[in-house]
Amino acid sequence: MELANACELYRDTGFFGQPANSITSLAFVVCGVAIAADRKRDLRRRVPYGLLVIAVGAGSVVQHGPNPDWQAYAHDLPLATLLAFVAADAAADLLGREVSPGWWLGVPIAMLPVVAAGPAASSVTQGGIAAAAIGLNLLRARRRPRLRRVLIGSTLILGAGALVGTIGDRTSLCQPGALLQGHAFWHLMAALALWWLAPAIGRRESPAMSTVPAGVHLVRPDRSPAARPAHREIPPPHHRRPKE
Repeated sequence: MELANACELYRDTGFFGQPANSITSLAFVVCGVAIAADRKRDLRRRVPYGLLVIAVGAGSVVQHGPNPDWQAYAHDLPLATLLAFVAADAAADLLGREVSPGWWLGVPIAMLPVVAAGPAASSVTQGGIAAAAIGLNLLRARRRPRLRRVLIGSTLILGAGALVGTIGDRTSLCQPGALLQGHAFWHLMAALALWWLAPAIGRRESPAMSTVPAGVHLVRPDRSPAARPAHREIPPPHHRRPKE
């Protein structure tokens, strides 16, 4: 038995039906915990983002492991929500307008009928959300030089993982019984890309700051009274009496 979009042979014995794909899914859990535990980031955004990354990993383990009848819901709902979260965060930064903190909770509810419609409808919807997330973050990288390294880096990591994963799963290189799997490599790279993206999540910059090249720091002038130059009093001129 083979799962859709995955080359690895599904074994009906044990919890890990696809050992390579299910075990590498735990990379999302590890990265999600690291993101949520990072106290340097904004609590309101890093915790939901980290939890969504963890949920993606858990759903992937369910799909590639025991693969129950409800595996599509466990896998697709958190993934679509995470993609929408990333897209909305980029849009909020570009537009300078924030959304309510818990808006993303409505995404899995909206995705329920899509997943129920079948894998084709769910894949197309997720693909559209992913394209929006990538496109908005590339535009964000152009307008936010300070975030360019993070945004471009995560995109390149994700692209490399997608390329290797596609070649390993959908070409003659597919070896269902092999230990090394393209889809497993995709899991590792996608988890790394999400971790790499974390510093940009919730990061906001004013339009003036966004135009400053990376590495250049603006210094605010000191306007305190102590920094003002001392004023030297000029004595009044002496008036001479006119000669009579």
